[in-house]
Order: sequence, then C-alpha cells, then structure tokens
Amino acid sequence: MDGKISSSETFADTWAEPQTAALPQAELDRLTDELITALKTVYDPEIPVDIYELGLIYKVDLSDDKDVLIDMTLTAPGCPVAGEMPGWIEDAVMKVEGIKSARANLVFDPPWDPSKMSDEAKLALNMF
Repeated sequence: MDGKISSSETFADTWAEPQTAALPQAELDRLTDELITALKTVYDPEIPVDIYELGLIYKVDLSDDKDVLIDMTLTAPGCPVAGEMPGWIEDAVMKVEGIKSARANLVFDPPWDPSKMSDEAKLALNMF
C-alpha cells in the first residue's frame, strides 16, 4: 500500500483486519467517512489541495477506544508549517464525534512525491 486510501478502499481495509475490530461495522463506517471528511478540511497553505488528496496521510490507526494515531508527511521536509500542520490535523480529527484523542506524527519515509496524489489533486493542480 502506498499510504493513500483509494476510493475503492475504506479506512477499515487499511487500519485493521475486519474480523478483529471490536467496533461495530456501522460505527467503523461512520468514523471512516467522518475522518476522511475531517482530513479533507486541512490544506497545505502553499498548495490549494487538501492533505488527504495530496497523499500526505500515510497511515491512520483507530483503536477500539477511538484513539486516532496518524502518520503523515509533508511535500518537502523544509515545509514552513512543519511544526503546525500536525496540530491542524489533530484539531480536525478531534471534531469527529466520539473520537477520544488524536495524534499526528510526521514521517519522511517514504518521501512524498506527486505520484501519491489522487487524480482529483492532479486535476486541481493541472498535473495531467
């Protein structure tokens, strides 16, 4: 997996094996939808595309207690908002009803590149 969740996948597919999840499937589906929506409210200030579509979210773990741990990256290690963006993501995720805690960790392996962007992001940035 390249860290992006395609339109044919769900967070449930990428977070945990469905048979081991203690959360009811309906709750997991709701949280998946609402977490994606929350992540799409955070934008890289230098690029007019949200961080989800840019492919900056590499991993999202949701515990049975509804604690969220996110591995994310930046378009460049020297990004001027590197110190702020994890907080923006945590704040956005905490607005999802039922989430107990959120933590966003910056990772740089693998390095981000434009291939991680969704087709929607490429279209918005005229990169086809």
